[in-house]
Amino acid sequence: MSRPSSQYEYMSLDDFEELLADKPANEKWELIGGRVVRMMVGARWEHHFIARNLAFGLMQRLRAKGSSCQVFQETFFLKEKAIDSAMLPDVMVHRGAMEPGATSLNDPTVLVEVMSEGSKARDRFEKWAVYQKLPSLRHYVLVERDRAHIETFDRAGADWVGVQILDGLEAELNLPAIGVSVPLAEIYRDVITD
Repeated sequence: MSRPSSQYEYMSLDDFEELLADKPANEKWELIGGRVVRMMVGARWEHHFIARNLAFGLMQRLRAKGSSCQVFQETFFLKEKAIDSAMLPDVMVHRGAMEPGATSLNDPTVLVEVMSEGSKARDRFEKWAVYQKLPSLRHYVLVERDRAHIETFDRAGADWVGVQILDGLEAELNLPAIGVSVPLAEIYRDVITD
């Protein structure tokens, strides 16, 4: 059995939670499958607009349907002890009610990452390797920041059934597990125009 590279810092979720108390305000820390990732706080405005537009579009549609799903954006933790992870996805959808006072969840139905050049490999490979171990997850959505392009990994039953690729503002993101669709033109509003 190979050991993790000594180039990175590894720890359990319990140890990571203790470490968070010492986190500088200008840093964002995640634990991805036991590996500590330290990043600077802040992203380009385009990233925030895309995440906001998608979260708002999902929330509007879910409320209109009378759904009990909750939408979280960027600052709410996904934590799962079994996979030593504490991550801050750009958008999360959780089906059902939340415990009063909860500061994290471990059973998302939809996870979204808005990718930049600096985060693309981590989102596409490292986070995906962890996310697909979550039994509740039905859709993992990768959103390009600089062009109207989205990739969605969908689960049917216990199996991941491939990737759906959406290109252009006329396409529509379909998330059957929560019964909503959002046009890419809405997701990229005020960021990308024809």
